[in-house]
Amino acid sequence: MSGFEFVPTDIPDVVEIQPPYFGDERGAFMETWNAAAFRDAGLDMDFVQDNFSRSVQGTLRGLHYQTTCSQGKLVRVYLGEVFDVAVDLRRWSPTFGKWVGAVLSAENRSMLWVPPGFAHGFYVMSEVAEFVYKCTDRYAPEYEAGIRWNDPELNIAWPIPEGTEPLLSKKDKEARLLSDAPTYSTPDKLVSS
Repeated sequence: MSGFEFVPTDIPDVVEIQPPYFGDERGAFMETWNAAAFRDAGLDMDFVQDNFSRSVQGTLRGLHYQTTCSQGKLVRVYLGEVFDVAVDLRRWSPTFGKWVGAVLSAENRSMLWVPPGFAHGFYVMSEVAEFVYKCTDRYAPEYEAGIRWNDPELNIAWPIPEGTEPLLSKKDKEARLLSDAPTYSTPDKLVSS
């Protein structure tokens, strides 16, 4: 038994994962990745890249994806707390255009598996957040795409305090609506909406 807990979300392909954690008076140990345990849970993936980001409170990053070299991401928070979101962009999926969100924090130690074919983003709720993630494909800036964080069709319930606006990059401010964005017609083909 691996000690990992795998919990499907309302979009079953997106999985919340609780890793095994051991702590005592000396400190703590946590296993964050185990290929055999993930494979036994039906999550058989190869990672090619690890990434790190640090963001201040109120930052919203996303919703990002790549039109080619679609990345699956295993995400977790090393410091602080975020609201993490995945949006299904697979036209063949019964959950196309739906989103799921989860609070990930250093305290709850939860991770989220976001498969290829999804847009991904997060909002920082703590003073600062350090976010780490493993990717199944390379970062390919020439294929970057995004969907607007406040797309009314998605209606994502971001935990943004009333009367405030999130901190956004220029790229995220100019992102498309889902209705105008490229989406996946089959696992290996992208179509424009």
